[in-house]
Amino acid sequence: MTPGSPTKSVFPQSCSSDPAEQTSGLPSTPLRVVAMGGGTGLSTLLRGLRRHVSFPDWPDAVPCHISDLAAVVTVTDDGGSSGRLRQEFNMLPPGDIRNCMVALSAEEDLLSKLFAYRFKSGRGLGGHSFGNLFITALTDITGDFTHAVQLASKILATRGRIYPATTANATVVAHMDDGSIVRGETNITASKQRIAELTIDPPNAPAMPETLDAIERADLITVGPGSLYTSLITNLLVQGIPAALAEANGVRVYICNLMTQANESLGLTASEHIERIYEHTRAPIFDYAIVNTAPFSPETLARYAAENASPIPADVERIEKLGVRCITGDFASEDNLVRHAANRVTGALLALGYSRPTRPH
Repeated sequence: MTPGSPTKSVFPQSCSSDPAEQTSGLPSTPLRVVAMGGGTGLSTLLRGLRRHVSFPDWPDAVPCHISDLAAVVTVTDDGGSSGRLRQEFNMLPPGDIRNCMVALSAEEDLLSKLFAYRFKSGRGLGGHSFGNLFITALTDITGDFTHAVQLASKILATRGRIYPATTANATVVAHMDDGSIVRGETNITASKQRIAELTIDPPNAPAMPETLDAIERADLITVGPGSLYTSLITNLLVQGIPAALAEANGVRVYICNLMTQANESLGLTASEHIERIYEHTRAPIFDYAIVNTAPFSPETLARYAAENASPIPADVERIEKLGVRCITGDFASEDNLVRHAANRVTGALLALGYSRPTRPH
């Protein structure tokens, strides 16, 4: 790969669909990986990464790919079950963290299905997920949300560590293009105005020391996919995280969303997503960007157009002018909803991780 030119999809032989081939041609040293984000985007990515975490007691694990996996998860959600629990128990919202736990556990595991179960009715229970209630109960018992997350992760036998981006009870604040200020993720999502700048309150909400240490030691760091402002930039506003990413030795990769999102990214190209992130981090934090260039079916385009959404334009040359090398290819999966194809994205990430220069840690 030469600097300044787009790179087509790169996959190590280890990421073929044949498990017998998945370890061929790889260096013997496994990778330390940090994945940052929130919402369904992060949990989808983690499902792809977890199959490469090397644990001898896990039957479908592929050895020698990832030795350590840490997920850094946004905690500014204030809607739905998470929002209700956050308000009633004065705790961090558990929803995105619960989704990551389920994603990192064995999919066939009954406990993971139980954690994902959502009550459809019941006074006070309707809309709550069992996993959210479980984490809430553990938080009340231990008096510490982070400890509760660690205990719940052990129960689910997750193949990775999960950290909230901050343990501060932070609220996201959007400064809109009409000069108005909107507080809270739910209100921001419902607003019809465009976001000009995002902040969090308190502005000095600190990152966990474990998170900063994981970033410092990582061979591969990913940001995205996820809602540009309310899943990604919220993490990057936490004190200590932008500087840690700017100084990181590992390969830093932005995974671009597939479709635009109302209020957050309508009309934005892939390069403009990166520019919005840099406006908030005030420093370049990416070495590579993974961008889908495969076309979508007419049916998918029509369905998303009805919701005022469309594929994010892959303006590769402009991305590379930002100093970010672009990995293009087919990274999408089309079902009822468009999602990233976790295995193909993971393949590209492993290739980048293993092609990194040798750097001291």
